[in-house]
Amino acid sequence: MSVIKRWWYERVPVTGDQLREMTNEPVPSHLKRWWFCLGGTPAYLFVVQIVTGILLAVYYQPAPATAYESVRYITEEAAYGWYIRGMHKWAATLMIASVILHQMRVYFTGGYRKPREINWMIGMCLLLCTLMVGFTGYSLVYEQLSYWGATVGANISDTVPVVGGLLKNMMLGGETYNDHTLPRFFVLHAAVLPTTMVMLLVIHVGLIRLHGVTELSDGDEPDDEPAHFNFFPEHFCTELTIGLVLMILLSVLATCLPATMGPPADPLTTPEVIKPEWFFYVTFRWLKLFSGTVAVLTMGLAVFLMFIWPFIDAAIRRYSRYTEASVWIGIVGVFVIVGLTVWEAVVAH
Repeated sequence: MSVIKRWWYERVPVTGDQLREMTNEPVPSHLKRWWFCLGGTPAYLFVVQIVTGILLAVYYQPAPATAYESVRYITEEAAYGWYIRGMHKWAATLMIASVILHQMRVYFTGGYRKPREINWMIGMCLLLCTLMVGFTGYSLVYEQLSYWGATVGANISDTVPVVGGLLKNMMLGGETYNDHTLPRFFVLHAAVLPTTMVMLLVIHVGLIRLHGVTELSDGDEPDDEPAHFNFFPEHFCTELTIGLVLMILLSVLATCLPATMGPPADPLTTPEVIKPEWFFYVTFRWLKLFSGTVAVLTMGLAVFLMFIWPFIDAAIRRYSRYTEASVWIGIVGVFVIVGLTVWEAVVAH
């Protein structure tokens, strides 16, 4: 063993003590509360998505003539295909929900403030990428609703002034849904977006490592409780426990509420009801309340304001006496988003 250890150290001159010192950064005690550990949850679910996605890609054939049948084969004939597909579907759902909740936690605790403005913007990019992964993945099944959902999404992008036509052509590979569309969605879903997210995550975690985790206090800590604790093994065990609970939850959901097959896509028959996945309910309802261009521009403005919110918040705190106005603005925003989502979910079509 000593010979192997010496051989390894000559080629990788990093000792165990150096490695522990580099990775075992003390973290604030508030991270013992699970609601402050939401950042690791979407990262874990992202890994589940990659593993299950690779397994699904073994059988999936991204072409209009073969996509639906390949998904049916995975669901009904491939060994444990129904389970892998169910895990992939529910991990996607929980990942989107956890990214949204994590972004809300950062917002309401002021974790985006100086010097963490850039990391907030990276988090917003990760949120948009996550939503796009959900949209492209939903479209790959080539069911009736997924086909028309992609068509509606392309038509919505066409209403963007100046660049709308270009966006639609880039999305569909032409003026309408064609043989090039599904392969293009598959490349985006399986390669472009995951690679982009990995790069963003590396930068995101790197900046967290440089700046440290935001120090918070909820007022519940005992006076004798230390302000920090070690990442390893204490926080690592917390994340490991959350991961095990998520695996149990995903298995239960995949078994009790498995992914099913809808009717295959029919370009000649428009369904009476076209409804997106739940995470786009708010967008769909907003589009129904306003004309296409107005709705798209206002949604774009909202996203842009969220990107630059750290600087808006800094200006509010500097030039206004309402230093915590961001909290009330955030509460109103959450009520609007939840209200529009529930409205779209329960309204009769």
